[in-house]
Amino acid sequence: MNRRAPVALLSAGHACVDVYQGAVPAIVPFLVTGRHYSYVAAAGIVLAATLLSSVVQPAFGMLTDRWAMPWLVPAGTGAAGLGVALSGVSDAYPLTWAAIAVSGLGVAAYHPESARIARAVTGGDHAGMSWFSLGGNLGFAAAPLLVTPVIAAGGLHATPWLAVPAVAGTALSLTAMRRRTSGAASKKAAADGRDDRPMFVRLSLVVLCRSVVFFGLSTLLAVVARNRTGGGADAGAVALFVLFAGGAVGTVLGGRLAATLGRVRTLRASYLLAVPAVAGVALAPSYAIYVFVALTAIALYTPFSIQVTLGQDYLPRRIGTASGVTLGLAVSAGGIASPAVGALADAASPRAALLPLIAVPAVAWLLARLLQEPAPLEAPAPLHQDPVPDAPHPSLHR
Repeated sequence: MNRRAPVALLSAGHACVDVYQGAVPAIVPFLVTGRHYSYVAAAGIVLAATLLSSVVQPAFGMLTDRWAMPWLVPAGTGAAGLGVALSGVSDAYPLTWAAIAVSGLGVAAYHPESARIARAVTGGDHAGMSWFSLGGNLGFAAAPLLVTPVIAAGGLHATPWLAVPAVAGTALSLTAMRRRTSGAASKKAAADGRDDRPMFVRLSLVVLCRSVVFFGLSTLLAVVARNRTGGGADAGAVALFVLFAGGAVGTVLGGRLAATLGRVRTLRASYLLAVPAVAGVALAPSYAIYVFVALTAIALYTPFSIQVTLGQDYLPRRIGTASGVTLGLAVSAGGIASPAVGALADAASPRAALLPLIAVPAVAWLLARLLQEPAPLEAPAPLHQDPVPDAPHPSLHR
């Protein structure tokens, strides 16, 4: 098995897991119409998924920094799928909420350890990590295409069919993990490296700014596109498709640019581009909005995988914790700003609510100017050609 094969397997497994992050917003409308949930109750369902899948990730990261837990990858995949599969089985709200919470915990358990394995498999290569990140982005974007037809055809009691991606993802992850990596080089890097906590905090603030912009745009983009173009629901759907498709391009582009320009320079350039791009989404007339949505998507997704590897290099002794924060807490925490954006849209207009978002990537750019490239460490060993069944855990032994 060559080096590209396990990266592809991990990326596909990542897509299968992140389907369940995108599945919850797609299920909520059916819960509102089919079970007459109030918007408060529906928000509680989303909160169960979002908080548990993001806030708990650093805790799992800290655990994987102390003990080897590769089993969290298939177990997290299975739990994510099981929760969503059971979400429509019972009419009782507490059981539905609990099922979604289980799915959120599965997502949280999966990401820190999978990011550690991806780092070892790719040998720390930026392009390889961008492909791993791309899988998650595609899975999230594909979720409505999977969930909507299944529930529309069979009702909420058809949700057990949504376990299929989890079964596939578990098989893919186990296949990728059959060949373990030698942890000697990465262990030495962790032992020799020093955690740069101030730099990691600055990076986390940059990631938080990105999250605020992305969640704010996602909340209002469909409505703004319909109003701007005079189209119907299709105009909004096209805008969201452009956002996700542009994100896929940006994720892959980020890995390539980081290899040539450096991660920090790429990060700064991306957020600088995001300022006029977001301004165009807020102010451009008619169908020109789609051009600026595409530019915004590329600008916001180009730093996505870069931020994960930077966080890991800023905290070489705590790879799991770094992955949990950059992939989980800081990414989803921007959703806290969504209610404020919605309130401003209600009080003024959706276009007016987008205007404050123009300043947020500017803040991210200013914070990125304070970042420095981490001191070079010996890269993690690439994947061996032969299985190493008892390879040591790559984290620092305490």
